[in-house]
Amino acid sequence: MCGIVGILGTKPVAVDLVDALRRLEYRGYDSAGVATVENGHLERRRAEGKLRNLSERLTREPLNGLAGIGHTRWATHGAPSERNAHPHMSENVSVVHNGIIENFRELKDELMRAGAVFASDTDTEVIAHLISYEMRKGADPVAATKNALARLRGAFALAIIFAGHDNLMIGAREGSPLAVGHGDGQMYLGSDAIALAPFTDQITYLDEGDWAILTREGVEIRDRQGRRVDRPKVTSQASGFLVDKGNHRHFMLKEIHEQPEVISHTLSNYMDMASGRVRFPDLGIDLAKVSRVTISACGTAYYAGLVAKYWLERYARIPVEIDVASELRYREAPLPENGLAVFVSQSGETADTLATLRYCKAAGQTIASVVNVRSSTIARESHVVLPTLAGPEIGVASTKAFTCQLAALACLALAMARARGQLSDERERELVKALLEVPRHMSTLLRDERRYDELAHWMSKSRDVLYLGRGLSYPLALEGALKLKEISYIHAEGYAAGEMKHGPIALIDENVPVVVVAPEDDLFEKTVSNMQEVAARGGRIVLVSNADPESIGCPVAAHVRMPQVHPFVSPIVYALPMQLIAYHTAVLMGTDVDQPRNLAKSVTVE
Repeated sequence: MCGIVGILGTKPVAVDLVDALRRLEYRGYDSAGVATVENGHLERRRAEGKLRNLSERLTREPLNGLAGIGHTRWATHGAPSERNAHPHMSENVSVVHNGIIENFRELKDELMRAGAVFASDTDTEVIAHLISYEMRKGADPVAATKNALARLRGAFALAIIFAGHDNLMIGAREGSPLAVGHGDGQMYLGSDAIALAPFTDQITYLDEGDWAILTREGVEIRDRQGRRVDRPKVTSQASGFLVDKGNHRHFMLKEIHEQPEVISHTLSNYMDMASGRVRFPDLGIDLAKVSRVTISACGTAYYAGLVAKYWLERYARIPVEIDVASELRYREAPLPENGLAVFVSQSGETADTLATLRYCKAAGQTIASVVNVRSSTIARESHVVLPTLAGPEIGVASTKAFTCQLAALACLALAMARARGQLSDERERELVKALLEVPRHMSTLLRDERRYDELAHWMSKSRDVLYLGRGLSYPLALEGALKLKEISYIHAEGYAAGEMKHGPIALIDENVPVVVVAPEDDLFEKTVSNMQEVAARGGRIVLVSNADPESIGCPVAAHVRMPQVHPFVSPIVYALPMQLIAYHTAVLMGTDVDQPRNLAKSVTVE
C-alpha cells in the first residue's frame, strides 16, 4: 500500500513529511516524494528507492513551504522511477494518490486534446491536469476538485494542494482509506493514523465517497453528492511503531476494508494498464513449454490455489495438479520435466509448504512463490517471487492476503495463456479490464454492511452451516465455510453444489442455513436446480448472487445482492461477502475475531 501524508503547518513541513512517511515504510514502496507551496508556487522533490535518498536530496535542495504533501509509492502505472514518483503536478495543482483510476486513458486523451502535456506514465497525473482544466474554465480549487472527482472512476485516496493557496488542502476517499488529523492551528491528512501519531491523536476518518476541505482553522467534509456532513473525531491509539485498527472494531474488519486499495497495488504490479496487457516478471522458464503446473499451499492459501487451477486450465489450457502441502510430498508424487511449481503463503514461513517446496525443487521444478513477505524463507528459496502487496495482515483469519493472492494468480494465468497462444490481444484487454474493475466493485460492496448484521442474527443460532458453489464458486464455498469455522466456531462445510445429491443433502433441514455462491454465469442454471433440491427439504437458502432471487423458483431466506461482474473475476469479488458473513456472525457471538482460539497467524511446525 502506498503512503499519503499532508500537513498544513506553521513551520516548513518537508522534514516532518518525510518523518511521517517513515512510519508508513512497513507498507513497502519503491520511490518517494514531497511537494510544498513555496511563495505562491509549487515545488517538489522526488527520489527513486528508499526515503534516505529523498532525505539526502532535501538536504541538498531544501523546501521551505508551510503546506505540503508526501507519498511513498509502489509502482502501478509506469515503472519505478523518479519521473513516475509522486507527487504529480500540473501548472497549479499537485496531487498524491493511492489506488487505480480506471478511466485514466479516456481522460488523458481528452486532456491532451485540450493541450495538457504529460510528464509521467501514471494514471495519477490525469487528476492534476483534470483539476487544472476545470480551474482554467473559471472554477476555484474547491469547485474544480468537486467537478474532477465526479469524473473519476475507480478506487482512490487523494491529497491535493494548489499554487497560490498555502492555507488549503483537499483530501478525497473512494475505496482507499484516508484520515484527517486535527492540531492546534495545524491540520493533517494521512492514509494511516500511524503517520500522524507524532503530530496529533485527534483523528477523523473519512467515509466512502467523502472529500475534505482543510485549512489551518479546521476541516469541512462533504459526501459524494457534495453535501456537508459531520464525521466523528476520535482519539487514536496509534504510535509510530504499531499497526493501528483506525476506526474499525477489529483488525480483521480493517483488513477487509483495505482490500480495494491493496488489490489495486497487487494488480498494478503485474499489469501495463496503459495498454491493457499483463506485465509479468521473467520466471526463468519458457511459459509456452511448461508441461504441468503443480500448486501447493495450506488453508485459505490452498483455496486461492484451487481458483488458480480453474483459471489456468480454462484460459491457459495447461494441466494443473493441486494438493495441500501436508499431503503432496508424502504422496511422493512424480513431477514432470519442464514443470512449474507454485507455492502460496501469506507469511512465507508455513512449514508444510516450505517442505513441499524443497521436495519439488529437488525434483527439478521451477519454483514460483506467491507470498506477502518478500524476505521470508519461502521467498528466499524460490526461483522467482510473485509478491502480494497486501501489507501486514494482523487478523489470524486471512482476508486481504487471500484476495491479493487471487489477484496475483489471475495475472499468472493470463501471462501463461498469452505465452501459450491461448489468449488474443482483445481477450486479454477484456480480462485485464475486468480485473481493474474489482477494487471499485469491492468498494461499492463495503458501503453498507447492514445486511450482514441482519444475517448474523440467525446464522449465529445455527449449529451447522453448508456452503455450496459450482466451478469458480466452489473454492469460494470452501473458503466461506473455513472463515465461519475459524472465527465463529460454528461447524460449517463447503461442497461442490453438484455433490449435494451424493450424500450431503441428508444434512438438510429447516435448522441448517445453506449459503449458495451463485454468480449468474454459465453454471447458474445448474446451481439453481441444486438450490431447489435444498428448498424442497426445508433448507434456508442464503443466496449470494447478482441474480434476482425471484428467478430461481424457490424461497430464499436471505439475499446478498452482488454487482454484475465478469465471470473471470467473480472469485475475487465474491470473497468479500464470505468474509463479512463470518465476521459479523463472530462479532455477534462475542468470539475473539482477531485471535481465534487454537489458531496462529504463521504455522511454522508440521
